[in-house]
Amino acid sequence: MSRVGKKPIAIPSGVEIVVKDNEVIVKGPKGEIKEAVSADFSFEIKDGFLNVSPKRDIKRLWPQWGLFRALLQNSVTGVCEGFEKKLEIRGVGYKAAINGAELVLEMGFSHPVKLAVPQGVSVVVAKDMITVSGIDKYQVGQLAANIRKVRPPEPYKGKGIRYLGEKVRKKEGKKAGAA
Repeated sequence: MSRVGKKPIAIPSGVEIVVKDNEVIVKGPKGEIKEAVSADFSFEIKDGFLNVSPKRDIKRLWPQWGLFRALLQNSVTGVCEGFEKKLEIRGVGYKAAINGAELVLEMGFSHPVKLAVPQGVSVVVAKDMITVSGIDKYQVGQLAANIRKVRPPEPYKGKGIRYLGEKVRKKEGKKAGAA
């Protein structure tokens, strides 16, 4: 049995959940998310809680049970509060700017790196901080990972793009020989 799948999902006020065939639609104050789900699961809304359960007790469904429950919990959290990732830029001459629907990063390459911002995700650039926010946890996390991948923090000086609060272990570097 799935420990995660057994937990009911609390439905806050202002959130509406509609179950159709193989799709669950979650509507809230921040937007709407459609989540595709397997036909092997049933969904029951009762007393302000959403319960997910497999239609048959088959061992191969247990991991999927926890997965679908977690995806629906993330959808409910996303339409209520939203998700946010903050990245910081460290390094002389490293800059970021928003140009229409794309993020332009100048990271010491011979050319600026342009990343498309998906619809439903907003990016805010303030000095040396990039804030990625939206209602879909996957899209927010994926865009933040793509931004970090442009110039990950290097271990000698710590220059690059890192998540806010991320610790980077620094290496000592070469030492001059005492000759």
